[in-house]
Formats: sequence, structure tokens, C-alpha cells
Amino acid sequence: MNESFRKRRIIVTFIFFIIFISVIIINTPNSKNQNSTDYQSSSIDSSKLAITALNKLDIKGRAPKTDYSRAQFGDGWIIKNGCDTRNIILNRDMTNVSVDKKCEVTSGTLNDPYTGKTISFIRGSTTSSEVQIDHVVALSDAWQKGAQQFDAKKRIELANDPLELLAVSGSANIQKSDGDAATWLPSNKSFRCIYVARQVAVKLKYNLWITKAEHDAILSLLSKCNGQLLPSK
Repeated sequence: MNESFRKRRIIVTFIFFIIFISVIIINTPNSKNQNSTDYQSSSIDSSKLAITALNKLDIKGRAPKTDYSRAQFGDGWIIKNGCDTRNIILNRDMTNVSVDKKCEVTSGTLNDPYTGKTISFIRGSTTSSEVQIDHVVALSDAWQKGAQQFDAKKRIELANDPLELLAVSGSANIQKSDGDAATWLPSNKSFRCIYVARQVAVKLKYNLWITKAEHDAILSLLSKCNGQLLPSK
């Protein structure tokens, strides 16, 4: 009896050992899959990195501002599918948006990327200016860095390109004026990497150049941005 009991105890112990090993195997992450995930996360297409695109831009001095005017980039916003560019961008960038039958945004909420503040937008003669549409690459800056060589059609395209436009705080937009990255950055530091990446994307798309000071300012930011990608729209 004692011998029989001993054998049963060995068998039971062995069975529990097999179960224990099985549980460990089931709950251990698949090393092959884990390595694959790590590889995928580290294999971002370098051509999509803003810092890679920055190195593709020509570095030149700023050309004279001679003959620049907003009218060189079209007489206001263009109309597309019955909506003008301003209202298209307001609708894209705000939440809780209300639009009337004329395709005009009448109200909405903007989480302003430049200041980090929340702005309640209400359309009106004294309130609409609280939210403005910024040309991320200021048009006068574009003019002095290659756009003066464009034909009118291409300048209008640039001025109405969603890649070039952001709904932002009116006061921040006024403060920015025609500054480039060497002279102005958003006060919202968490948005700065995205901001300069968008500038790079616009300048790459339209073959605009940058100054040395501008290049260095953008490079300094992007070097700390942990793989900031170019925006596509």
C-alpha cells in the first residue's frame, strides 16, 4: 500500500509540474512577436520624418520683400464646393461646430494649438476675429523665400492649401505676424514640434527655401522631438 501511495504521489506531482510549466508558457509573451513589434516600431520610414525633410530644403538668404502684398496670393479665400477656405478650416479644426445654410461656421470650440487655451467661437462682427486662420508659413515669408517666382495660380494654391492653414487664436496670429521659426514660436511648447514640422512640410511641397537661422532653430527643436513625422494634410 505504501509503495502504491508513493507512486500515485509521484504521478500527481508530475502532473502538477506539467500544468505549472504550461501556464508559464501560455503567459509568456511570444519572443518572436515581441521582437517583430520592436522592429516595426523602430523601422519608421525615414523619408516621413520632419528632420529628414528639413535636410532637403535649400538654405539661402532672405530675398527682398519688394512688390509683396496679400493680393499676390489671391483676393481672399477661394470657394470649393460652395464653402470658402476659412470656413472649411474652421470646421476641420474646431469641435461642437454649427454651420448655417451658407456653409458659414456660426459657432464652435477651438482648442488653440498656439496658446493651449480653449476659445468659444461665435460668428459676429466683433467676435469672429477671436479665431483666425493662420498661414503656417507666413505669406510674406513665402514670398521672400521662393514664392515670388511662382505664377498667380500656384500662389493662390499655396494660400488655400489645408496643409498651410490652421485655425488659431487671433491674438497669437497677430503676434506671429510674418515671423519664421527663427523669430517666432507658439507659446504652447507642446505644439512646437508639430508646428515646425508643418512648416517644413509646406516648404518642401512648394520648394521654398529657408534661412540658416531658420534651419538651425527648426533643427534644434526637431532634434528633441523623438521622431516627429511630417503632416500630410
